[in-house]
Amino acid sequence: MFSLIRRRGTRQIGAVVVALACAAACAPIRAAEAPVDASKVPDAAATSAAQMKPYTDVIGNTTVTFKMVPIPGGKFLMGSPAGEAGRQEDEGPQHEVQIEPFWMEEHEVTWNEYEIWMFNLDIQRRGVNNEAPSDLDKLADAVTRPTKPYTDMSFGMGKDGFPAISMTQLAAKTYCKWISAKTGRYYRLPTEAEWEYACRAGTTTAYSFGESPEQLKDYAWNSENSEDAYHKVCTKKPNPWGLYDMHGNVAEWTLDEYSPTTYQKRAGKLTIGPLVVATKLYPQAARGGSWDDEPDKLRSAARRGSHRDWKQQDPQIPQSIWYFTDAQFLGFRLVRPLREPTAEEQQKLWDAGSDEDRFD
Repeated sequence: MFSLIRRRGTRQIGAVVVALACAAACAPIRAAEAPVDASKVPDAAATSAAQMKPYTDVIGNTTVTFKMVPIPGGKFLMGSPAGEAGRQEDEGPQHEVQIEPFWMEEHEVTWNEYEIWMFNLDIQRRGVNNEAPSDLDKLADAVTRPTKPYTDMSFGMGKDGFPAISMTQLAAKTYCKWISAKTGRYYRLPTEAEWEYACRAGTTTAYSFGESPEQLKDYAWNSENSEDAYHKVCTKKPNPWGLYDMHGNVAEWTLDEYSPTTYQKRAGKLTIGPLVVATKLYPQAARGGSWDDEPDKLRSAARRGSHRDWKQQDPQIPQSIWYFTDAQFLGFRLVRPLREPTAEEQQKLWDAGSDEDRFD
């Protein structure tokens, strides 16, 4: 078997490691309670912002669901003011950004959702139920799946109802491609601008609940209350738009390539729907802070760039393109834009910066 040695910021993997015996050891197969038609989900359709409602999507022929929350379009000041406590240089200058309406997942993608793709559980469950694949299933089955991990990727912190962690941006984007095929609805990662806009939820303070980090205990899991581990989603208060864990628990991937000078190029003008398309493997932008971060890292404007050190313990390098073994603080959540892009645009956003043959 394997041993784990805990330390601040990661859980080190011991010297003796063996491959998982089978996927089912981490996520047992369960037959669906009843067949589910993933193409028919109440309130999922809208042609205008006024028609957008919260809806609960389903992963076909499983019992797993996830809730999407409507986020109204609008303008906001992205970044932090010069006098904000804990502010870093890459958070400024503040600049005006316009965002189109979209839905955002109520909480981080959980292991319950993620492992269906990760371990082919949807295919296995169809076998248990003796069911033929639907048209959506056939599309989803064609999407690449990750190689099996060599250890429990939750590192002993919990699976049922807990956020999925330690995936590369490529893995997160490929999951988005798979869940889009599986549901027939287009999902992707949020842009940095969309993420901060949704986190702020109309506020202009350091956190969505105000300026003082003393209230974090009510809204976020962080280094001061997490007991060195992530926690189940939705166990703290939501922000004003009904989103949980935007501050803390796990940091979250965005679509953008990280650059400390991005905001300088937008100063003094309105930027509509900004996205820094990834052109290289490192660094990519993550947001939100985590269970292992100090309070100032959980501010709405706080930014973080990925680094090759996030997989330094991975014995599968360079073959492993799916896992960041040393980023046990990192997850993601889905967004779905009201205005669905063309098929070409969808593919571009899923694939940008994801050249599987490049290892830095």
